[in-house]
Amino acid sequence: MDVLFGILQILTAAVILVLLYRPLGDYMARTFTSTRDLSLERGFYRLIGVDAASEQSWRSYLRSVLVVSIVGVVFVYLLQRLQAVLPYSLGFPAIPEGLSFNTAASFVTNTNWQSYSPDVTMGYTVQLAGLAVQNFVSAAVGIAVVIALVRGFARRRSGTIGNFWVDLTRSILRLLLPIAFVSAIVLIIGGVIQNFNGFSTISTITGATQSVPGGPAASQEAIKLLGTNGGGFFNTNSAHPFENPTPWTNAFEIILMLAIPFALPRTFGQMVGDKRQGNAIVAVMVSMFAVSLTALTLFETLTGGAGTRLAGAAMEGKEQRFGIWGSTLFATTSTLTSTGAVNSMHDSFTSLGGMMTMFNMMLGEIAPGGVGSGLYGMLILAIITVFIAGLLVGRTPEYLGKKIGPREIKLASIYILITPSIVLAGTALSFAIPAVNADVLTTSIFNPGLHGLSEVL
Repeated sequence: MDVLFGILQILTAAVILVLLYRPLGDYMARTFTSTRDLSLERGFYRLIGVDAASEQSWRSYLRSVLVVSIVGVVFVYLLQRLQAVLPYSLGFPAIPEGLSFNTAASFVTNTNWQSYSPDVTMGYTVQLAGLAVQNFVSAAVGIAVVIALVRGFARRRSGTIGNFWVDLTRSILRLLLPIAFVSAIVLIIGGVIQNFNGFSTISTITGATQSVPGGPAASQEAIKLLGTNGGGFFNTNSAHPFENPTPWTNAFEIILMLAIPFALPRTFGQMVGDKRQGNAIVAVMVSMFAVSLTALTLFETLTGGAGTRLAGAAMEGKEQRFGIWGSTLFATTSTLTSTGAVNSMHDSFTSLGGMMTMFNMMLGEIAPGGVGSGLYGMLILAIITVFIAGLLVGRTPEYLGKKIGPREIKLASIYILITPSIVLAGTALSFAIPAVNADVLTTSIFNPGLHGLSEVL
């Protein structure tokens, strides 16, 4: 039954994503090529002093990205430090300086890594005005950056790549906000909570009492998945029944994570005037996703020790309502999109299954990757592929009519090398520096032993 249900869930998600590919991709292309602004957008541009008709060079575009990011870090940091005096703080104290900065940097960069239990650390104002808002903004920044890159490919004689403030505003108002609003309503219908009730004390069947949290979870759940953000409203993330109550909400949340990343290649094809390019990119994304999902599911269903065989399935760390297939589909989706949401504990996967989730993370967001980051990651790989192919056949490498020379290859190589270099260096320094090593071993690692290195990596 679990196998049949799992196959049906995969097929349902695949069919819906196929149906969304063309209309959603075309809608995003129209959104970022239109010359007309909505009245709400025009009012916002006047408020921040931006001329929507003027375009920016890549340097000016980059400065705007950095300004938004720095302001976001400061804003989220201050909200956390002021939590004790904010409404709906639930009586929680101000969040310590180090944790406030860690969380602010994490959410602004779309990392959404949490070193705290959200439901017993942050009040509703910080969750909504700080974290949920940054879920929108950081996702919109990723989309804006890839749209600027696509314009660079599409244009022949232009020193500009669009206006960041226009791209950011349209990403939020025309794309993320409407879809997230509808998705939140769907999740509420499915049983995800959305209230401001605080904590409720209930009596258990054994006669004891337990404090049950409430909160505006559905609104944050929708954008955390749609924007490939991650970061749960509750400590157990999308394994919590208040965030992900049923098998069909599980499938819906998976579709939210994949919808925009898989549709962006269509947007790319439309904007560069060659739909075949977009189709080729999405085909590679789908192929890699299918291979990863197949491998992870096989490893979780067919491997394991004597305990797994006696139990009949590798269900440790997984929710019964999702089963193995629903858990592996979610895990493959979240790690390949770098969403950071989980509906099962990856730490308790089988050894080969855990290897696949780490392999997915190390691919670097390309199959299909996060909103924006997946497409520009694939475009970097396309540049390198075309360059190597051109050298092999003795022709000047070109991609979409643009010559690829040493400068472009150096930049593409830096893009590929910088993340693994930082990861490996950071892991090495975490164990090599005595003071840091002691803190890592005694505080940071949740599961000591061989998995401890995996956690730090």
